[in-house]
Amino acid sequence: RIAPKELGKYVSSAHELRLSNGSVIHFCHLSNEGEGLLKYQGAEIHWLYFDELTHFTKPMYDYLRTRLRAEKRLGITPCVRCASNPGGPGHAWVKARFVDATGAGQRVAETTVESSVLGEVSVRRIEYIPATAMDNPHVTRDYIIELEQKPKALREALLLGKWDAFDGQAFPEFADDPAHYADRRWTHVIRPFDIPREWNVYRSYDFGYAKPFSCGWWAVDFDGCVYRILELYGCTGTPDEGVLWTPERQFAEIRRMEDEHPYLRGRTIRGVADPAIWDASRGESIYETALKHRLFFEKGDNRRIPGWMQLHYRMSFDGEGYPMLYVFENCRAFIRTVPGLSYSTTAPEDVDTGQEDHAADESRYFCMMRPIAPRERTEIRREP
Repeated sequence: RIAPKELGKYVSSAHELRLSNGSVIHFCHLSNEGEGLLKYQGAEIHWLYFDELTHFTKPMYDYLRTRLRAEKRLGITPCVRCASNPGGPGHAWVKARFVDATGAGQRVAETTVESSVLGEVSVRRIEYIPATAMDNPHVTRDYIIELEQKPKALREALLLGKWDAFDGQAFPEFADDPAHYADRRWTHVIRPFDIPREWNVYRSYDFGYAKPFSCGWWAVDFDGCVYRILELYGCTGTPDEGVLWTPERQFAEIRRMEDEHPYLRGRTIRGVADPAIWDASRGESIYETALKHRLFFEKGDNRRIPGWMQLHYRMSFDGEGYPMLYVFENCRAFIRTVPGLSYSTTAPEDVDTGQEDHAADESRYFCMMRPIAPRERTEIRREP
């Protein structure tokens, strides 16, 4: 039996658990953001539970939360509860919302929300309760042993509940280790420093409107090592939600930054962008708008798999722990989104295009401007 007799009865034809007190638990599914969501339009959900939240997109989660309501007479406080393993297409947004926002469960994240309609202020709370397979009293020893035999990323995700590595992760080599920000070994993220005037600086760009746009600036040292020194990312703060800036506004801000920022001011900057911005089939192209602001771009090499491989080659550590690509710690969009990308289930060598891949896209355009040969990959060592 799914439930004890005194608790209620499960009706398999309706996928419902009808409780003795008259309440009903509906077991539902949702597979897409289109017609899949429409069937929940008009629904009234009192308590909303997600299993394997990373299998859902952020728009799915957000829309179902709009169905969360209850009549005042019921005296019910609607709530949302979720469970999930790391990994899956929604890994990045779930990690950002629940794991990163709470310091991996060390604190409760509180957000003050002001209602202009009601003229009131309320506080929204987000809690993350970490748990591992060992915390489950119902699993057997054999299950734990089975998980221990899995590949490293899958083992650490399912057995230890680690969110920094997961099965199918596109860039598992990416490392963000504050202990090595100063010596720049075994980490890609480092502290910012003044860029020598002799170094060349580049700009990479990926257009977005409803989705974020991404512009990154890169410096190249005399050894060909690249440094992502600055970025402008058009995101509202909600993962993969664009700020709705027109091309005119985007390029005006990029121009302002290049005129005023000490890393960029007075430099000749070479740009590269997605070839799609040259499309003039519906009027003035996005590139023509860029030219009005004295911003010049070359058409990027948009071959996806070679581009991803160039990122892999540059992220690889040599025997001393030095990569050929660094990211300044102020480039938060790259640091947040790139490690969370996963491979496509239909094109195994490609990154899933349904994710927040905008910073990664413009980064591969840049890397394809300066391709390097494969480097011998070295396992990351954690030094004291």
